[in-house]
Amino acid sequence: MATPNTTSSHDSIRLEKRLNNIAYMVSGLVLFLVVLMRRVKFDVGIDFSFLPPLHASLNALTSVILLVAYSFIRKKQVVAHRRSIYAAMVCSALFLLSYVLYHFTTEETRFGGEGAVRYVYFFILITHVVLAAVILPFILLTFTRAYTGQYERHKTMARWVFPLWLYVAITGPVCYLMLKPYYG
Repeated sequence: MATPNTTSSHDSIRLEKRLNNIAYMVSGLVLFLVVLMRRVKFDVGIDFSFLPPLHASLNALTSVILLVAYSFIRKKQVVAHRRSIYAAMVCSALFLLSYVLYHFTTEETRFGGEGAVRYVYFFILITHVVLAAVILPFILLTFTRAYTGQYERHKTMARWVFPLWLYVAITGPVCYLMLKPYYG
């Protein structure tokens, strides 16, 4: 497992710039794929209808791991916090890969609820989608700051990135549970 870079300040700044560029490229690619997957479908001959419960499970696991990571850092258990964040990032990456695969190969499921529950669902869905799109680069940049040993900058950013990431991780399964009755 990688450990934070503790080399010279100049090397740390160069590494941060490289990692930031990677974060921007990954975020741009993900945004491009998410927009594209709504318009393009591939028939691969495989039924991926088993994936939505996996998506919800990965998001739920991410939220639990984030809470554990928060608990560790509050107790000054930095190594355990770091490992937890790595685990949350792996869960989120697996979710993202699975989510993109599912949406490139499967028609979108429409919410069929009526009345007040419809407004609640769309409020949760819209805030989830918008924040998921916005938060990804900031998750990666927050990670980069810690990885390059810029702990004060990491801490400043993590204070607002953490609750947004947690919100996205929690509302994903909520959206799934509300949409579950309408899956084919």
